[in-house]
Amino acid sequence: MKTFKLISLDIVEEKNDDITQRRIKLQDGLIINREDDHGRWVIEAFVDEYYDEFFQAMYDNDEEIMVQVKITTQSNRPATFLVKPIDFNRIGNRINIIFIGTIVDRQQEYIEKTLKQLLDEGYQGDELLEEFKRRGAESNSR
Repeated sequence: MKTFKLISLDIVEEKNDDITQRRIKLQDGLIINREDDHGRWVIEAFVDEYYDEFFQAMYDNDEEIMVQVKITTQSNRPATFLVKPIDFNRIGNRINIIFIGTIVDRQQEYIEKTLKQLLDEGYQGDELLEEFKRRGAESNSR
């Protein structure tokens, strides 16, 4: 398992056919890559009691939601996760909410990493396209 500092947490919501992000003001938080066979991550957010009803309803309804998080530093690119709340605790005038879920944009990261690797190896034009397809087919057959 790998543990990282959670820098920001946004809840992605759909309202009236419009997608919005609700920024959650964190007091503290962590994110853990469980490195299990299901690719699951644990996100723990420690927030003010202001969010009590919002997170309590989400927990009670066992809602699956989409979140965007930044890890380690504010300048990092956000990662998107599909998560469900698995624990909700009140600690004084704060709330601790724990989610478990999977990263959504892992495939995009893989594509970018593979493309960069191929470019670094000197592939160009049609050769680049053919090698990219070959490696994609190779990874899908595993």
